[in-house]
Amino acid sequence: MKIGMTCYPSAGGSGVIATELGHSLGRRGHDIHFISYSKPFRLDAEGDGIRFHKVKTVTYPLFKYPPYSLALSVRMAEIARRENLDILHVHYAIPHATSAFLANQILGEDRVKIVTTLHGTDITLVGSDESFFEITRFSIEQSDAVTAVSDFLADETKKVLKVKHKIDVIPNFVDASLFNVDADPNKREEMGLDDGPVLIHISNFRKVKNVQDLIRLLAAIEEPTGAQLLLLGDGPERVPCRILAEELGIQSRVHFLGNRLAVQNILPLADVLLLPSTVESFGLVALEAMACGVPVVGYDGGGLPEVVRHGVDGLLAPLGDRERMIEMTRELLQNDSRRAEMATSSRKRAVEAFSSDRITDQYEALYRRVLGTGD
Repeated sequence: MKIGMTCYPSAGGSGVIATELGHSLGRRGHDIHFISYSKPFRLDAEGDGIRFHKVKTVTYPLFKYPPYSLALSVRMAEIARRENLDILHVHYAIPHATSAFLANQILGEDRVKIVTTLHGTDITLVGSDESFFEITRFSIEQSDAVTAVSDFLADETKKVLKVKHKIDVIPNFVDASLFNVDADPNKREEMGLDDGPVLIHISNFRKVKNVQDLIRLLAAIEEPTGAQLLLLGDGPERVPCRILAEELGIQSRVHFLGNRLAVQNILPLADVLLLPSTVESFGLVALEAMACGVPVVGYDGGGLPEVVRHGVDGLLAPLGDRERMIEMTRELLQNDSRRAEMATSSRKRAVEAFSSDRITDQYEALYRRVLGTGD
């Protein structure tokens, strides 16, 4: 199949999954064309059935903001026509599903099928805003197929946006051969870590991720456990977290590593992944940690319980109960045998339930259904 793939190229879950899906499909012999304003950050190189097509925007005095969604529509139509695409698979509803719809209006009788994958904040934050409510719902309804990464997100989409379109739930996935339990013995010293347990968090440091709660958590458990915290990612909360760590006197125990491409080389160093988000529609980073044999401590809300089984693969506190999350983290760090059991269960679940091959099979079946070439 010839598939156009559009995602945000930044270091978010939707871009990661779109890129990894493209790689997986390319290895199976499909022709994959990424269309975005810059190369997705995990798209290592073109080849193996993958090509990248940059969207160019125009700067003009009358435009306060460059009209990216319109430029994207034109580029989608251009690539669809030139490369004879079968499908435009867009990740994140706004503006990608809207741009795909406009591209089909340009193509007319040569229209292609549109598959829209919903990842979370495109529904829970952007889509539910009154400025985008109608266009988000319209764009979803105009898609030939719609997928969501969790049952939670599928239900939210129907409830919040009143969407009537069928939504197939296809979860996120992980390459378990890339994300594994093997840790580089030199990496720990390279990162300035001591022999104490390692907590890790990876995100885009937005408010919804509650990263400052992790600084307070470390302050509460650092003395009895000797824990240290690795923070990967960047965003608006990074500076406030630095300031808070200094105020609490634990700045030497917090390591700000910024955005990292090869997180699979760092995750195996951790004893626990912390995910205190107000809402996670799936929690891709939790799955990547589990594949590395790292138990997860987070909140029992959103789609995270569909990934992490409480008491088996990790521990989930009641939503927003920071004190309970602190207690759970302390207990897990002080119980080596229980943590080891969860590490084994985490790896097994990631491999068996969320492997890239298993989920790519589901997307291929969906494509065939949309094209009328399979069930």
